[in-house]
Amino acid sequence: MKKYLKLLQSIDLFNGIAGPEILSLLPCLDARTRHYEKGDAIFLSGGSVKRFGVVLSGRVQIIQEDFYGNRGIIAEIGAGGLFGESFAFAKTDVLPVSVSASESGEVLFLDSAKLACPCAEACVFHTAIIRNMLSIVSMKNITLTRKIEITSKRTTREKLLAYLSYEAKKAGSGSFVIPFNRQELADYLSVERSAMSAELSRLRGEGLLDYHKSRFTLL
Repeated sequence: MKKYLKLLQSIDLFNGIAGPEILSLLPCLDARTRHYEKGDAIFLSGGSVKRFGVVLSGRVQIIQEDFYGNRGIIAEIGAGGLFGESFAFAKTDVLPVSVSASESGEVLFLDSAKLACPCAEACVFHTAIIRNMLSIVSMKNITLTRKIEITSKRTTREKLLAYLSYEAKKAGSGSFVIPFNRQELADYLSVERSAMSAELSRLRGEGLLDYHKSRFTLL
């Protein structure tokens, strides 16, 4: 785990906690790591989880499928990101989403019950990680609200412009790279890929944007 210590020090979950204290906290949280290849399932909908994940390397996607197999991407999470914490702390009996590896990499799993209940020593570092987790969950609620705002737009054009505008603001530039390929972007926006591709071509023809693969420029 020492090779990922610099990454762990940079993430919000361990904000304000020094490297040696992080290493001492991990056994307290019953930390376990697993390697996944691209396409591997990490969590499956219908199951239950008691642990949440921290992406150490690679990327994972949170996916929701309906009864007919229609697939929608809720979020894409890279190194340093967390997933599954809301379901783990809520003790959800039936997981409504799946999580899969979109790139090969390693995931650190932490026990939610051990995080929620301070150890016998009641160390100050454990108190800090609980406070940090509350902040993370709050920020994710804001992110989910933003996604609802984007996908609730009426047309594919409006969804695309709302999403790309948000990504430009996040990047602080009119030119930016999104974390999705075309099919993944269509799944995220809950639109048909062919209709989305046609709309992107129209927007480029109108001089509103330009793109090459996953790089976009708003003009």
